[in-house]
Amino acid sequence: MHHDHATTPSPRALREEVFTDLLTEAREGAARRERERELPVDLVRRLTAAGFGTAHVPAAAGGEGAPLETLFERLVRLARADCNVAHVFRGHLAFVEKQYFEPDPAVRERWWRRVLDGQLVGNAVSESSDTSDLSTVLTETPDGLRLDGRKFYTTGSIYADWIDTSATFGDVSVQVFVPTSAPGVQVADDWKGFGQRLTGSGTTTFTQVPVQREHVRTIDPDDDAQTYMLGFFQLVLLAVAAGVAHAALDDTVEFVRGRRRIFGYAGQVAPREHHLVQAVVGRLSSSASAARGLVLSCARTLDGALAAHLAGAEGAAEGLRHAQLEVFRAQQVVLPLVVDATAELFEVGGASAVDAERGLDRHWRNARTIASHNPAVHRCRAIGDFELNGTATRRYLPAG
Repeated sequence: MHHDHATTPSPRALREEVFTDLLTEAREGAARRERERELPVDLVRRLTAAGFGTAHVPAAAGGEGAPLETLFERLVRLARADCNVAHVFRGHLAFVEKQYFEPDPAVRERWWRRVLDGQLVGNAVSESSDTSDLSTVLTETPDGLRLDGRKFYTTGSIYADWIDTSATFGDVSVQVFVPTSAPGVQVADDWKGFGQRLTGSGTTTFTQVPVQREHVRTIDPDDDAQTYMLGFFQLVLLAVAAGVAHAALDDTVEFVRGRRRIFGYAGQVAPREHHLVQAVVGRLSSSASAARGLVLSCARTLDGALAAHLAGAEGAAEGLRHAQLEVFRAQQVVLPLVVDATAELFEVGGASAVDAERGLDRHWRNARTIASHNPAVHRCRAIGDFELNGTATRRYLPAG
């Protein structure tokens, strides 16, 4: 799957008409794919080829150079069509952002060129263990560097050309980039969560995988890149959650408009004209709109903070911390808003709303699963600690 030279022209901008067609296709098959656990491999590849993942690559590097608000607005729209597909791109979009903090211009340009050529990057950082210590190791051998370990929650890697992973190398933590086609790489679709079932968030195993030295980077947990990336990673999840709320609204409206009775009583008032049903739909619509608005506001804040950092502006580091904090605050509002709204939607239809074929339950399951990433309760305490004591929030949780 991995290649360094594309056979098709590099996309510079995602054409709206192409994106709209792909969104329609994604929405039409979303419920069935989830029910049958059919990985949307072709759809992910076509979105990649169309340029969905390169919106924030600078125009000077051959990308679209779109603002982050545009990228996140598209992400919400994609999640509205199929939240699994949108979530797949989390590691890839974050990888594009990381290049803004790469000190070597040649390395930065090379990675941006790869993604412009249609290559997709997956994420494999977290491990399923009782401690935060990494068990994945990079070692020096007579034949070169070798990577060994086991990662879980490897979102998007089953679809990807490259895997962005982490390991220990001696006494330091490193970021390692590995082609999925490399010998010793195995990606399994064994994610057992009750939501987000098609994100490929399963197990990736590395067994004596050869690694090029140019694909190893030292991780500094206290640098500005980490501050920015923690906020970016979380905002992707919030955008997906906002899309889930809109998808729930779409399906609820479609469900109500097609009904002729409600609450066991027929012939008196059409469900779409019933005041209780209208109130439920009104709250769902408001929740979806508010979630989207908060996500786009945070995107603008992140974009401004990144621009100040790149310009070397005074106070840029503080701006990055502020942007991260704004995302963490939004996390406290968006996630319960969406989880509660996707649970309440069942009040519009009684027993018929829980029909498994209709799949309205998938919206709550997906929202609840997304909300379990980087538990908000820890970040809520961290925000309070910052307000009371000025403690920086970035030390509390990893991005995985």
